[in-house]
Amino acid sequence: MTDTRSSVPATSIEQQDTTDAKNRWPLPGQDAEFWGHRKEEQEQPRPAKKRDPYLDNVKFVLIALVVVGHSLVPTLNTDSSRSLYIFIYMFHMPLFVLISGYLSRNFWNSNAKTNKLVDTFVIPYVIVEVGYAVLRTSLGQKWSLTIIDPAWLNWYLLALLFWRLSTPVWKRMKFPIPVAIAIYLFAGFSQISGDFSMDRFFGLLPFFVIGLVMQPEHFELLNRRWIKIVSAVTLVGAAASAILVARFDPSLKPFYFKHSYQDMDLSWWMGLGLRSALLICSLAMCFAVLSLVPRSETWYSDLGTRTLYAYLLHGIPVLIAKDQGWLDLPWLQGPLGVLAISSSAFALAIVLCLPETRTVFKWIIEPRLTWLYRRPSGS
Repeated sequence: MTDTRSSVPATSIEQQDTTDAKNRWPLPGQDAEFWGHRKEEQEQPRPAKKRDPYLDNVKFVLIALVVVGHSLVPTLNTDSSRSLYIFIYMFHMPLFVLISGYLSRNFWNSNAKTNKLVDTFVIPYVIVEVGYAVLRTSLGQKWSLTIIDPAWLNWYLLALLFWRLSTPVWKRMKFPIPVAIAIYLFAGFSQISGDFSMDRFFGLLPFFVIGLVMQPEHFELLNRRWIKIVSAVTLVGAAASAILVARFDPSLKPFYFKHSYQDMDLSWWMGLGLRSALLICSLAMCFAVLSLVPRSETWYSDLGTRTLYAYLLHGIPVLIAKDQGWLDLPWLQGPLGVLAISSSAFALAIVLCLPETRTVFKWIIEPRLTWLYRRPSGS
């Protein structure tokens, strides 16, 4: 199994930065049927704020790359597959974490968002853990269920839970980004276990904190023509570099942002240098992608609102395909095979982001547990 890794508005991983008035508990004198709205607001409802499609476009591009990356694993012995895999892993999860940090800026400002720590983190985490344990057993593997050591895809839910729990600390710091980078670099000296996803928590921490301090105007700075040209050149250079690395360096460990310097057989100064270079290159690719993704409505904007479903569910068909050897066919071992796998994975991402998929699986991935929480007392 490879190490990797994503959410969506109305989900835990990626929530639009909009008000949650309709999800707040009613104060005394308010109609409980319209949570958070006064009677005069009910009589004269305000028009809903139109959703900005930009971040939804970014999220769909990223989730499609997540599915493609996982699907390529059985063919990584070929240069073409390894090249694409390295290119994807250099930025897709770092950018997902950065976007999650950006959308966590006001996470603690409402009861509804705080409740989602259980609704769309803890409950889906447990359900998915049990589900994948059952799936592996049905495929002939030994039964294994360790809640503290997340299975495959679930690491992101747990890591994001801890990132968001740490948000108040980062928001109080004067220099949060340098501190996060220092922690990221020195974490490489320790043999951090995979329990509770602590290895990824530290390995991708700077991206979350950078997203946390970003403002809308920072994204606008990337929407300039000369920056778009530089971004295109950056991604072309990154693709060329991925081809060279895939050909001459067999190790993929650095691109998972989790392994210690000892795990990678590096001296302390080489480890620090490698982690610093990876951080710089990943950030450059992240900002390049943010610059080039369309800002206006696209055919996949709506799909980007349901990426959590694609993230948590795509492992089922991918695991089955790997177990049955469908991805090990000889004709898939080459450039045409990479193209075929990537196209199929992209189509799978589309299907899993459809509204029909959400309708079927919403009770698992987005449970409504309003009965679980106390209503805050009114003044």
